[in-house]
Amino acid sequence: MDNFIHQLINISRHYGTDSRYVIAGGGNTSFKSDDRIWIKASGYALGSITEEGFAVLDRKKLTIISEKTYNSDPAIREEEVKNDLSAACLTKDRRPSVETSMHNALNTRFVVHLHPTIVNGLMCSKHAESETKRLFDNQAIYIPYTDPGYTLFKEVENRIIAYRTQFGKEPALLFLQNHGIFAGADTIEEIKSIYKHVIQTIEQETNPESLISEVYPVCDCVQEVIPAIRMILSKDGLKTLKIRNNSRIAQLSASEKEFACISTPFTPDIIVYCKSNYVYIPHWDNKEDLLSKAEKEIETFTLKWGYMPKVLLIKNIGLIAVGEHAAACDTILDMYEDMMQIAVIARSFGGEHPMTHTQIDFIDHWEVENYRRKISAGQSSGRVENKTIIVTGAAQGFGEGIAECLIREGANIVVADMNEEAGKATALTLCGLAKSNRAIFVRTNVTEPKSLYNLIHETVCYFGGLDVLISNAGVLRAGNLEDMTPDSFDFVTKVNYNAYFYCTQVASRVMKLQNRYAPENYGDIIQINSKSGLRGSKANFAYSGGKFGGVGLTQSFALELAPFRIKVNSVCPGNFYEGPLWADPENGLFIQYLRACKVPGAKTIEDVRTFYMNQVPMQKGTNPEDVTKAILYLIDQTCETGQAMPVTGGQVMIN
Repeated sequence: MDNFIHQLINISRHYGTDSRYVIAGGGNTSFKSDDRIWIKASGYALGSITEEGFAVLDRKKLTIISEKTYNSDPAIREEEVKNDLSAACLTKDRRPSVETSMHNALNTRFVVHLHPTIVNGLMCSKHAESETKRLFDNQAIYIPYTDPGYTLFKEVENRIIAYRTQFGKEPALLFLQNHGIFAGADTIEEIKSIYKHVIQTIEQETNPESLISEVYPVCDCVQEVIPAIRMILSKDGLKTLKIRNNSRIAQLSASEKEFACISTPFTPDIIVYCKSNYVYIPHWDNKEDLLSKAEKEIETFTLKWGYMPKVLLIKNIGLIAVGEHAAACDTILDMYEDMMQIAVIARSFGGEHPMTHTQIDFIDHWEVENYRRKISAGQSSGRVENKTIIVTGAAQGFGEGIAECLIREGANIVVADMNEEAGKATALTLCGLAKSNRAIFVRTNVTEPKSLYNLIHETVCYFGGLDVLISNAGVLRAGNLEDMTPDSFDFVTKVNYNAYFYCTQVASRVMKLQNRYAPENYGDIIQINSKSGLRGSKANFAYSGGKFGGVGLTQSFALELAPFRIKVNSVCPGNFYEGPLWADPENGLFIQYLRACKVPGAKTIEDVRTFYMNQVPMQKGTNPEDVTKAILYLIDQTCETGQAMPVTGGQVMIN
């Protein structure tokens, strides 16, 4: 038995990790013994499922659902069926799929139900039934669209019985109009062979151009419109937006006629994740015109449908997902783009066949689908939940530590750093710590305005706006007046001082735009300064001078940006002795200070370390967690700006 369970996990992950077959963890797999059925439980993704992700049910008790007469009222009937399904379930901590009875109706060991894009191109077409019969003849059963739940189960069961009577064998395939496909067999090798045959057969009948999509760049103009649209959409809570553009999106957003083909859902999954109505803006003359139209369209949409749109399609910009969090945006984009692909494939089989308004209304109010929405919504529990935060110099050291603390508090993090290898690794690690939020890496040179412009562009494309900029990137080259070269001095000053100005300039533009459309919103620009920005530092004047200047910039920026509800503050940490800035064995401050003879009488790195630790009343170095607590305070409050907050263990105190 254990071997069969391992095979079930294997086939589940095989298809669950391939977006051609499954999106957003959808689909179902099952294995049957004579008296038990193992089926994917609700809330578990096929791509990462383990044995604990399967509900186990008593097949004898499941037969009650087949034999029993239920209430004629659909709502009461579905509740009764759900109760009987629960009664048959042996794993009470896992909710079995509503499609369990359909899996049980097929007398094969394995059943794999998927939603392949190419298959749904056929299933969501006008000629779905006749084309399915032509292509697969007596290999399959075709099921016209039926509301899911008990009604669909009985329709499937009756057709399976009729098929057995007619052909004297078990069907290998069930094609469900506007839904997907079921394949049944006694081995996973047979399942794979069946799916391979189905995919190849449909592909041979499909226009090859409908299967190709070329990635397009996103318009540079998004920095000046999308953050505003994000705030228009955030009336009931801060949203995340994500933009995607490619040849398929450009094709179907080119005109009202093209959009009409994708204006109504094809499958229940689209309704669950994208809802059933979408905003389309086909024409706009300039950025102000687009913002005016977007504001009007969103207001009209919300009044008409009673909810904010989850999908916006804007000609010459692309497809925009509106999510409660970043993970939702990925799902919305994948789902809606899949619908676009289905629409184009369906043209090879007579054209698109969307769901009817009655069918849509049933799905929209069905308890099972509302449960799926609840599961996909994720959990919110952070002090910066859903805020988008850029941390410069976040590939390692203080910046990496700050980014890690903030992603645990629910933020979307942009790792902005020159070190591409380390930056990508950090972003990957941060995503592993995230819940529904996300982290990305953008290669950035903070001393080049063009690079910073790209940083803001990528941030807006991935998250829709910017809430907090943490100007953390910094360098230090110690040396006395005799040893410091002009090039070293200029380099330190450009990174520690000039770059703070460059970062603030590009970030404040986005925050001003956001706050223009959100009267109660605040933005934050926070410089990670240093205790050396509060008092001089011997043989370290290049670093200290730049940090002193940074405090002056903070105060000046604060005065200028306060009318726009943008707070500007500095955090001045003490020494992070464990970080690479200090501890790097080749170029860390301990070795630099030893070489520069900054500590009188020091002969070893440990002598330098002891000297500095003795200057801290709390006898501890400042770590990223300490600094993040100060950052979170500055973000939380709305009455502190222009401040330089020491976090030094008492080494430097405010007069």
